[in-house]
Amino acid sequence: MTEQPVGPSGPGTVVMELGAGIGALVLYTPPGLDGAEIEISRDGEAGTPRTHSRVRARHVGQATSYAAVYPGLAAGQYTVWADGNRPVARVTVTGGQVASCDWPVS
Repeated sequence: MTEQPVGPSGPGTVVMELGAGIGALVLYTPPGLDGAEIEISRDGEAGTPRTHSRVRARHVGQATSYAAVYPGLAAGQYTVWADGNRPVARVTVTGGQVASCDWPVS
């Protein structure tokens, strides 16, 4: 689902608590997904609700990238969903670390 883009995220505007058993995910996307809400779900747990995050422009120095950030995730394997019902990637989140994943190129 694509919604109206919001303003870019400035440096230091995303805060993540990391620790034993808790990590985070940064999902890098193409600019065309700016404003999209992208869902992820933890694998292997029936009935686990999905969580979502909005893709935003991220300015770091002179570069701009587009990403959705998922903080505070329990360590484990996650599925990234496109259109709510099509898996497009799997990523492992490790406690105390920030995982990253690139949206697949079609």
